[in-house]
Amino acid sequence: MSRRQVSSMRRGGNFPFVGALNSKSKSSPLLSVGLVVLGAFLLIGYAFRGSGVSGRAREAVSNVEGDFSCTLEVQRAIPILNKAYGDSMRKILHVGPDTCSVVSRLLKEEETEAWGVEPYDIEDADRNCKNLVRKGIVRVADIKFPLPYRAKSFALVIVSDALDYLSPKYLNKTLPELARVSADGLVIFTGYPGQQRAKVAELSKFGRPAKMRSPSWWARFFVQTSLEENENAIKKFEQAASKNSYKPGCQVFHLNSYH
Repeated sequence: MSRRQVSSMRRGGNFPFVGALNSKSKSSPLLSVGLVVLGAFLLIGYAFRGSGVSGRAREAVSNVEGDFSCTLEVQRAIPILNKAYGDSMRKILHVGPDTCSVVSRLLKEEETEAWGVEPYDIEDADRNCKNLVRKGIVRVADIKFPLPYRAKSFALVIVSDALDYLSPKYLNKTLPELARVSADGLVIFTGYPGQQRAKVAELSKFGRPAKMRSPSWWARFFVQTSLEENENAIKKFEQAASKNSYKPGCQVFHLNSYH
């Protein structure tokens, strides 16, 4: 759009300085040069203004198409999670796509040990991620099957962008398994209904488009799998979020581990 606007200006349509430059006035050469420079600055400013609008439009379209990531939201929420869970944040398992980025971020926290499970292929992973896999810090595993960890191996398990791609049939197995390997709790980051969809290019990776479920749907499912919400963690998380003006872009559920 901005390109068409710029080109129309170059043809002289409604641009005030074009007429001034073409008029047979007796103005000094210095004034003419000044008008040309000013006109050029106005053209550049108008072009950048147009590109800014289109940039915001692209961002809006990007979110609709499914670029929104709850895995990125986990990284934003780490300071809030620290205040809500305290010492439980010292030994964490993150499960979800791009877990390497979350694990790398968590390892920068003081006295924090972190591991990750990547549910999908990592052929395109960067050197840092492949290094984490080589060291055994991050594992590639199909979460529809039992996790390769003993019960209560981690204080806290955080999962994002993974459960949305599982049908209830597999959720019945995966969710209890995530709770099994946690000692102090399970935190789930999931999208709101209508918020996120898998792109066409990702369908082969995930196998199915994401299905965003409502809070009431999850509440019923937690009851079916005998998982209780962690009221104490919910309260602390909400207090820390309010104090820090943090508004989650995803649904965040806090669950107790199995006793």
